[in-house]
Amino acid sequence: MKKLILSFAMAALVASGTVAQQGPAKQTAAPQAQAKSGPAITFEATEHNFGDIAQGDVVEHTFTFTNTGTQPVVIDRVDVTCGCTSPAWTKEAVMPGKTGFVKAKYNSAGRMGQQKKAITIHSNTGEPTYVYIVANIKEKPASAAKAQ
Repeated sequence: MKKLILSFAMAALVASGTVAQQGPAKQTAAPQAQAKSGPAITFEATEHNFGDIAQGDVVEHTFTFTNTGTQPVVIDRVDVTCGCTSPAWTKEAVMPGKTGFVKAKYNSAGRMGQQKKAITIHSNTGEPTYVYIVANIKEKPASAAKAQ
């Protein structure tokens, strides 16, 4: 009797493990995006990975967004997490359906390993919007360091 109960318990554990490993069902058709009432920012991508870069490299990426709302978007300010990142952004109002940008320039001097930096966009949309830059900083080769 104990073996029978143990067998059922084991079968239940195995069955629940395979169900837990299946991901959520994907939707086949995306719902149509409707314009949000008021200003709305929709970025093409919210994260950019520079991959492996050498320590001391300065890299930059431009994030492009579209105003998917019904009123102009105005970016008030852009905050970064440290002095290693310098932002620039569209200063004029971005009309509905038009595009703007947020540019991040990253200086990897004095940093090593995996880095993920948040860039916070404050605008008239009501809530801050976040984009991220990612890099894996490796030691500069000795030959390159001597050349400088």
